[in-house]
Amino acid sequence: DTMHKDLYRGRAAALSMIPTSTGAAKAVGLVLPELNGKLDGVSVRVPTPNVSLVDLKFVAKRPTTAKEINDLIRAAADGPLKGVLAYTDEKLVSSDFNHNPHSSIFHTDQTKVMDGTFVSIMSWYDNEWGFSTRMSDTAVAWAKLI
Repeated sequence: DTMHKDLYRGRAAALSMIPTSTGAAKAVGLVLPELNGKLDGVSVRVPTPNVSLVDLKFVAKRPTTAKEINDLIRAAADGPLKGVLAYTDEKLVSSDFNHNPHSSIFHTDQTKVMDGTFVSIMSWYDNEWGFSTRMSDTAVAWAKLI
């Protein structure tokens, strides 16, 4: 334990799960204005390097199934978001996604639908490697314009 203005973050991170704030939900609202103010989230700092997990819950506008959700993600990952979004059916853990270049790796076996419209999904990302890969993609795109 050490001194920190946020008492949570002053605790022994190598031994604890620490709840803290995240700017991710706010950032989504900036990029997708139609979602501004409709998302919130928390971050839990855990003693693992690099890789993070998004655990997202939402209410669908109409009844759906886990298969339908997974099929939509697969179509996006194999199509317009190829190279940015990936999916896995394997029984993987956080360390398996270290240095993965995708911005998000959707974990299909974690998709759950309750009462037809309450959906729970999980997606992994290496918050350093994936971001760096997107910055590299951006530099290449800019270079093509010059």
